[in-house]
Amino acid sequence: MLFGMKGGFPTMKRHANFQRISGYVVIGLVSTILYQPVVAASLTEVPSPVKEAAMQLVQFCIEPKVGFNEAAVAALVDYVLSSKQNREYSLPKSQECTGVYHEFDTRITFPRFIEYSYNPLIPPVITKPSSVRYAAWASPRDESQKLPTSWVPVPPAGVPVVIHAIQRESDTPDLNSGVYHEYDLKRTLILLNHKGRQVLFSVSKQIDKSDVGKKGYILGDDSDWTYYYSGEPGSPRTGLGWVKSYIYDYFSVCVYVESSTAPSMVRAAVFQWLSAGWSGINFVKESHILRGLERFARDCKVVLESPRLPAPNQMISVYQQFSNTSASDLTKKYAALQQALRSKAFAMGKISKSALDEPVSYANTPREQMVSELMLEYLKISIGKAPLIKE
Repeated sequence: MLFGMKGGFPTMKRHANFQRISGYVVIGLVSTILYQPVVAASLTEVPSPVKEAAMQLVQFCIEPKVGFNEAAVAALVDYVLSSKQNREYSLPKSQECTGVYHEFDTRITFPRFIEYSYNPLIPPVITKPSSVRYAAWASPRDESQKLPTSWVPVPPAGVPVVIHAIQRESDTPDLNSGVYHEYDLKRTLILLNHKGRQVLFSVSKQIDKSDVGKKGYILGDDSDWTYYYSGEPGSPRTGLGWVKSYIYDYFSVCVYVESSTAPSMVRAAVFQWLSAGWSGINFVKESHILRGLERFARDCKVVLESPRLPAPNQMISVYQQFSNTSASDLTKKYAALQQALRSKAFAMGKISKSALDEPVSYANTPREQMVSELMLEYLKISIGKAPLIKE
């Protein structure tokens, strides 16, 4: 107990009420400290029919038997391509989740974009270095549901390509809280032709709540993509290590549309809803989601617009080298990377000397996680960022 029952039974009810009120105050203070709102202008809301169209696709992701809604798809693409005063908008709450819309353009051809972003031999960390630690697609029994190594454009009036899958994913330390999570997602990809343009829909819906949030650290500037993952539940914020946070729910619809004019561009638009916090309370504000989406957009553009970005076949070759490395050699490379991360975290005062020197086993570390983190270092070297280790 935080407070004693001085005076016995006559004062028990009074102290119980005070304790309950104090608990609410603590939660309020912690949410203010841990999830500090980002100052942002008031957002105009996305039209309700557009939000409903996005939810139609989320439902299709959850249960494919509901069928593919062509009208919803057309409504979303037309909205994404429409002229707007801003590129960030509010979304009505859905299923107790806070929602936001964000769009941005990347100078890249559509075929090149999809080759980097949705290729089973190029891990998602390459195009989402500050958002995704690693992501592993479950192997489907049906060959038609495997992620293709080469996407074929859909002709006008052609049948859309639809892929359903399950994905295990871990994110990077959150900008506000420093916490990272692992979770499972239902995924649906849809490639289609809309009025002569190639369009890819990437739909995600979280399965159950995430694993408990763990302490992570951004080492240096976030744009350096150097992150330390402690493996310890809680938050790295001083005095708040006790916080047991979860992502309660998450769903999104990402729309990628081919430009029809030169220079070639791909417009990306994200409809995203999120509920996260602790004690069953959603502390997510619109500003938190916007900051995360701006982070994703910034680094997606940095990578895909870099003149130093290796060609897809070169990226695939390096990925296959890591993937085909023996378990013992891969673990050695990964252990060297983790030691370098611990050393930097210690030098920056993020972890103690005992944490730096503590022996760590990677026997249960997913292979895809090890490969993804090593690929991130390769990416840094390739586009001119400072890596922790050299390959």
